[in-house]
Amino acid sequence: MKRILIGMTVVLASGLWSIPSTAIAQQALVVKALADKKVTELPAGSLFWQIENFPTLAQAQAAAGPMGLAAESGGKVWLFRLGPAGGSSAGGTKVAEVGPLPKVVATQYLLRINEAGGPPGSITPVHTHPGSEAFYVLAGEQSIRTSHGVLRVRVGQPETGPGGGTPVQVSSSGSTDLHALVMFVVDATKPFSSPATFP
Repeated sequence: MKRILIGMTVVLASGLWSIPSTAIAQQALVVKALADKKVTELPAGSLFWQIENFPTLAQAQAAAGPMGLAAESGGKVWLFRLGPAGGSSAGGTKVAEVGPLPKVVATQYLLRINEAGGPPGSITPVHTHPGSEAFYVLAGEQSIRTSHGVLRVRVGQPETGPGGGTPVQVSSSGSTDLHALVMFVVDATKPFSSPATFP
């Protein structure tokens, strides 16, 4: 018996114990910032992200105004503008509207557009943001896990995420590579992202 236990200890210590590869390491979801700006106040009332396409980046930038962010992603030019429901820009083609967003109260705000992508199974660590986020998927499927369950966002489906301070974990959950756009309104005086755990 002693010899068997010693043998098992050697196998475990040498890493020869068979563990499914998904349990060892999951590929990280790749997230990069496309555009951001800081503002000292937000429009009054319920807020929505208006998502539009434009022929050129210069046209999108010209239409952005104080609450808009222009960016290129997936071979298209995008304008993301924060404001009341039903807004649109001259020269743009409306794609979607996301909201109403959870309220954020701060002395300074950061508006940011991130691009998220990765093969099926890629995932972020559990984290929080000091404000709201919203999602628009261009390809694949994105899952947003919180302590309340999992929200699946499919292609062309705009979705509002949880409010600030909520632990989240985002993953590529479809059968093809994920390409998603993520819109943030957060407290600019706090770290943009902080490590977290689920309760």
